[in-house]
Amino acid sequence: MPSVRNAASIFAILLAAVPAFADKDALAKSIDDRGEQSWGMAKKIWDWAEPGYLEKQSSTLLADALEKAGFKVERGVAKIPTAITATFGEGKPVIGILGEYDALPELAQEAVPFRQQREGGSGYGQACGHHLFGVASASAAMAVAEQIKAGTIKGTVRFYGCPAEEGGAAKVFMARAGLFADCDVCLHWHPGSRNTAGDSSCLARIAVKFRFHGKAAHASGSPEKGRSALDALLLTMHAAELLREHTPEGTRLHHSITSGGGAANVVPEFAEGFFYVRHPKADTVAQLYPRLLKCAQAGALATETTLEVNNLGGTMELLPNESLTRLTRANLTKFNDLKYDAEETKFALRIRETFPDKAPPLDDLGHVFDSSGKITMGSTDVGDVSWQVPTTGFSTACWVPGTPGHSWQAVACGGTTIGKKGMQLAAKVLAATAWDLYQDPKAVAEAKGEFKRRLDGRVYKPMLEKDQPPPLDYRLPPKRRTAE
Repeated sequence: MPSVRNAASIFAILLAAVPAFADKDALAKSIDDRGEQSWGMAKKIWDWAEPGYLEKQSSTLLADALEKAGFKVERGVAKIPTAITATFGEGKPVIGILGEYDALPELAQEAVPFRQQREGGSGYGQACGHHLFGVASASAAMAVAEQIKAGTIKGTVRFYGCPAEEGGAAKVFMARAGLFADCDVCLHWHPGSRNTAGDSSCLARIAVKFRFHGKAAHASGSPEKGRSALDALLLTMHAAELLREHTPEGTRLHHSITSGGGAANVVPEFAEGFFYVRHPKADTVAQLYPRLLKCAQAGALATETTLEVNNLGGTMELLPNESLTRLTRANLTKFNDLKYDAEETKFALRIRETFPDKAPPLDDLGHVFDSSGKITMGSTDVGDVSWQVPTTGFSTACWVPGTPGHSWQAVACGGTTIGKKGMQLAAKVLAATAWDLYQDPKAVAEAKGEFKRRLDGRVYKPMLEKDQPPPLDYRLPPKRRTAE
């Protein structure tokens, strides 16, 4: 039988262990308590569905909420009007939490399980769930700030409001501006159709717009006097298709026509195409881009038009960090309580009928899938953050299992309580992971050690032109000029 002194020592040890559990649960309670407020904010951002670099209402909504919560908010950082930082606390460690809020074009959709385009508005839709992304991250930061104020956490939490992830690469410009220089660890997440955590990477990419300027003429009466900008763009696209066969394994080339002329009986004097080059390694992307540029130069040469190149910047592949992934995976497993009620199940079964392939079972909601060692076939400017500071992320099921990203179905799910539940889970995992890092300096040190090993002496260099400004107009109609 233990002595009174030993019993007291054991009790003291047990008592000391209680706050870690209690306060991590306090973080979750804080997030639950502001659940309706958070959902109201997310629904507003979903309704507004603002384009990249034009998210004025969305960024203001988040900035105001964080400011009201006691954060020191800086707006318009990195010369980007809709980029913000919000900081609470002082000293080390500094834990960053990333948030996004931009929408995608041509995907306006009502929150119903069938294709019904929203009338009016911007025509954009939250097809990648960024309305949930920004709000969950802000909610997690607020919960952490409450614990800092209560004295159970020592350090600093910073929310990064990051615009234009969809092709605008705002985080690259924010990284170049040194906004992550004092961060010890950055956390992020992303909406998805299932819960995942793992030591994964993604594709690096360069985005560019090729603009062709030609000469207008009557397409039937005097076609010889015209020089078709559209022909130049079509030749560029055809050359890019032929280029695919002669690129390294894993390369992805995409393009769309953003402007191609008006009346059929007018030779188009202006045309614009939006192009992506992707590969698992940024070095390879940098080598492929000049070859794509030659395709555009050839199109201009063949059609006697003028080529204008609008570089939008490039993003790095994600630099994984397994030591941080272990924390997020454990917290995602601990807090995952996702399940659908009767109304949500009805919605899920109906929307699954619109999927081209057989959908996974709804029971997937109860699982956490390991994505370690995988390369996701998308790209994100979080990659550039991960080359400056140890970074980890995860996804939660904000969409019905099997829902493809960048689809009207994703927009629809994100406008329902299915999206709300995934958003709330993500906020709890972010806050709990931050708690682990604040309470265990060794975890931060381990993450930094792994970060240094993975860099292996390499120095981060953004894939931007010298003094390249953020492409604040990349979602606006292009400005035309007459070819010389």
